[in-house]
Amino acid sequence: MIQIGPVRRRLLAFGLALGISLVPGCGKKTQSESGAAGSAPARLRIAVIPKGTTHEFWKSVHAGAAKAARELDVDIVWKGPLKEDDLKSQIELVQSFTAQKASGIVLAPLNDKALVSSVDAAVAAQIPVVIFDSALAGGKVSSFVATDNRAAGRLAGERLVKLLDGKGKVAVLRYQEGSASTRDREEGFLEVVKKAPEIEVVSDNQYGGATTETAASASESLLLAKNAAKGGLHGVFTPNESTTFGMLRALENTKLDGKLRFVGFDASDKLVEAVRKGSIDGLVLQNPFNMGYLAVKAITAKLKNQPVEARTDTGAELLDKQNIDEPAMKELVKPDLAKWLK
Repeated sequence: MIQIGPVRRRLLAFGLALGISLVPGCGKKTQSESGAAGSAPARLRIAVIPKGTTHEFWKSVHAGAAKAARELDVDIVWKGPLKEDDLKSQIELVQSFTAQKASGIVLAPLNDKALVSSVDAAVAAQIPVVIFDSALAGGKVSSFVATDNRAAGRLAGERLVKLLDGKGKVAVLRYQEGSASTRDREEGFLEVVKKAPEIEVVSDNQYGGATTETAASASESLLLAKNAAKGGLHGVFTPNESTTFGMLRALENTKLDGKLRFVGFDASDKLVEAVRKGSIDGLVLQNPFNMGYLAVKAITAKLKNQPVEARTDTGAELLDKQNIDEPAMKELVKPDLAKWLK
């Protein structure tokens, strides 16, 4: 039996740990590994940390990041909390990748303040950070890649005002406290509807939380509290995938789907089908694939000492029954993820 010394054993274990989640070049060797000149620069290894990993939105971000990694010939490690309320896990991930000396970090922060110190620690360790999807309240970041969320919220508000002919009672089911992206959408929406003289906002302080289950429960409570079944509510807005699906479920359970005007945010197969059926009047769509793609391009440019934009808007569109079958909308709703997530 061949004996392996403790130092070599630790190095082997560390190398295996690094290689488990590498995308796309986990089987490739650097020049120094293959016996060529040791002066070649180390292969870039970029940590991509989303808010969660279960929603369709994040799967699309992952695919875009993988496409950029393949084009740029860098490795990405995709790792995030399972649920979008696990802030402790996300902080630990940033700290872990900092300790592992990742080349760079791409992060969608669950909380705009709680991640600042961990991000600054990474930068102090000479690991640049690009923030995507949701802003950070401070921190020495290299770039911010995201939807203009306030503008996207205004887009939703304009559509709901139009659907209600400028009059009626409306409510917002917020996502969760500390999320900058959804807060900006909510405030953009309210900015528009509060300017309509015959629109009354009857609720804007309820939160759905990070899962469909909590959002459905909060939605049913909101509908009951505002006596929606008897005309106490005419329109609702939800700012992300989990709150939109939770509200849809609550409207279906109370037989109010298609009766209240409903504008949501983000897409999944079930939500798009609800638009087709008329249960949802519109969905504001981001471009998560493009978000992941541009975020990895930004961190790679930073690592190669190339110019990087401080802020990149990845765009938003509104999906409804009229444009649901347009090719551009189909591509936005259903990008070919399998091509990049093999």
